[in-house]
Amino acid sequence: MKLTATVFAVITFALNVSGQGMFAKLALPEIPDRLEFAGENVPLEYFDVYESLQREMMVTLYMHSRTTLTLLNTRRYFLVIEPIMDKYGIPDDFKYLCMAESGLNPNITSSAGAAGLWQIMPATGKQYGLLVDNWVDERFDIEKSTEAACKYLLESYKRYGSWTLAAAAYNLGNAGLNRRLEAQGEDDYYDVFLPEETQRYVFRILSLKLLTESPFTYGYIITQNEYYRPLDDYTTVEVSDKKIVWSDVAHENGTTYKMLRQLNHWIRDYEYNNPSGRTFKVKIPGDGFRTRRP
Repeated sequence: MKLTATVFAVITFALNVSGQGMFAKLALPEIPDRLEFAGENVPLEYFDVYESLQREMMVTLYMHSRTTLTLLNTRRYFLVIEPIMDKYGIPDDFKYLCMAESGLNPNITSSAGAAGLWQIMPATGKQYGLLVDNWVDERFDIEKSTEAACKYLLESYKRYGSWTLAAAAYNLGNAGLNRRLEAQGEDDYYDVFLPEETQRYVFRILSLKLLTESPFTYGYIITQNEYYRPLDDYTTVEVSDKKIVWSDVAHENGTTYKMLRQLNHWIRDYEYNNPSGRTFKVKIPGDGFRTRRP
């Protein structure tokens, strides 16, 4: 490409002003000397492991808007999922898997059909007792989907005896991971050749762990009052009508359909035909729910 005199002059000026240039400067992210995932060592002495983590750190750190929004949501959703993980004996580091899956967006769906904070597929959700249809989809229920994810992870850990492989299985599926471990005669995530998405998956989780535990180190300046507050100002009512009109439920309880959906992401439409009289526990916003406060 031939540069015009004007373009060349602008570039030359940018590179030479003050002797330092005007372009944003990028630095390679700091990688610790030692690192663990769920109590299991990450062998950073291996060049491929080190470079894989470095790559995911760069992807995470320089995807600024998405990464910042994910960080802002940590306080809101970690306070919900951490006690459930603890109840099931799931290591704390798996909350970073949740970050990697959804960016802590409880309403997100994937092109493959996965949904919610834990990006659960329809068949998997039903397998673990979640109601999944076009009107009510409990994959978007934060507590219930976290319980389903914990059960899946526990089963994978019992199968492999490794939390790192359990994390990989969450991405690839137990059958897909089994097939590759057996074909290669390996039993360690860092030694097995996997599809690129799964090969990068644990490193993506580790990058979010490093950033979340020390955001300032990596250039993310967020004060404690700037993190999104927990949405914990609510009461719970039971609804079991044969036909449920969610806006009526909202108005009868002094709120709006919009605010009802803020707490009950599993509601996916305006109405629900409920001939069996199934009972739903619905969170109702309190008086101060919508008030912005630190």
